[in-house]
Amino acid sequence: MLYHLLFPLADEFGIFNLFQYITFRTGGAILTALIISFVIGPAMIDWLKKKQKEGQPIRQDGPEGHFKKAGTPTMGGLMILISVGISVFLWADLSNPYIWITGGVLFGFGLVGVADDYMKLTSRSHHGVSGKVRLLIEAVIAFIAVSAYLNFTSFEISTGLAIPFVKDYLLPLGILFIPFSMIVIVGASNAVNLTDGLDGLAIVPVMIAASCYGFISYIVGNAVFSDYLAIQFVPGSGELAIMCGALIGAGMGFLWFNAPPAMVFMGDTGSLSMGATLGAIAMIVKHELVLIIIGGLFVLETVSVIVQVASFKLTGKRVFKMAPIHHHFEKKGWSEPTVVIRFWIIAVILALVGLATLKLR
Repeated sequence: MLYHLLFPLADEFGIFNLFQYITFRTGGAILTALIISFVIGPAMIDWLKKKQKEGQPIRQDGPEGHFKKAGTPTMGGLMILISVGISVFLWADLSNPYIWITGGVLFGFGLVGVADDYMKLTSRSHHGVSGKVRLLIEAVIAFIAVSAYLNFTSFEISTGLAIPFVKDYLLPLGILFIPFSMIVIVGASNAVNLTDGLDGLAIVPVMIAASCYGFISYIVGNAVFSDYLAIQFVPGSGELAIMCGALIGAGMGFLWFNAPPAMVFMGDTGSLSMGATLGAIAMIVKHELVLIIIGGLFVLETVSVIVQVASFKLTGKRVFKMAPIHHHFEKKGWSEPTVVIRFWIIAVILALVGLATLKLR
């Protein structure tokens, strides 16, 4: 909104010329989302406590240390959704279709998360909306997002898949691009959801991934930089750096309240929405496969669950003491802060490897 209101006045007031720069508006989005989180955080936590009373249900078969978290409210992802929504509305170019597509994914999956969290609270169980129903709704939202993307993007690049380490080449997927992109969005959403099990564990890797994709969005949306790095130029995608900036700012604000011992959990409201948004951004900037590297921690958590379930069904034995894998290390005696910080380190390393693919071609 500020871009549309103030940039046209740049001829009369030179300072408003700053609003043409994506970097300036990204910085503004980060600070705005952060400040909003700080302002609404305490009141929202108090409201959630009053509404939920007993807080998020704690799994009886989980690590013993988790029982002391009883009474901690969930659905803190609402704080993230509000902060990101207002920040993007203020700082983004609202005529850019990619902002609306990613925004739709953010709030669409956020609503799914709200329903899931509400079901868990009312049933006093860690089981929320039926898995099949949830996946179906997520798939519908993802299909709408992919369809909108194809409608606003040049056919020459819209259905192509960029291959890491290969110069300026897109593998033509044709109609297969639709299910592939749906899997990216839904998969990223649920991968972040599985990672969200310890105080601060999911939000920092999300911020790391958002930082990487903010940079990638800016590069891919700039004809000069994308040509220099021999990566696909996607006109208009640079504006997504502002969405990434808002995710970073909101994430930092949420972490202030989620740091151990957590005052609030993000719940599915936050994890599903942020993961799906990262998947949608990866699709638009043509770096879907790089998300596997940058978001490698989320992939590791997801694979651990798949391996655990498959092993138990096929052999009756468990590979890990508990899945997702962060609980396995807790069961082995690692303290929660140790697991969280070491996983953060892994996320940073994987992010650096992912960014290296921009140059190593």
